[in-house]
Amino acid sequence: MNSSFKFTERFNECLKYSNVKQSDIAVAANVSKQCISDYKLGRSIPSVETLFLICKFLDVSADYLLGLSD
Repeated sequence: MNSSFKFTERFNECLKYSNVKQSDIAVAANVSKQCISDYKLGRSIPSVETLFLICKFLDVSADYLLGLSD
């Protein structure tokens, strides 16, 4: 399984269970709501800086989101 697919799968899982709005994550990660939508749909993956901010906001590890750990 490629890492971008794993990111998309786990990002969507985190969004589902955290009940946060995409707009809140966008603000926290300094990206547009469209970027968050693109991440959800697997159209793109975040930069390292944005990934860090998303992880901090969702309180998950980058390893988890990238599929490197469970």
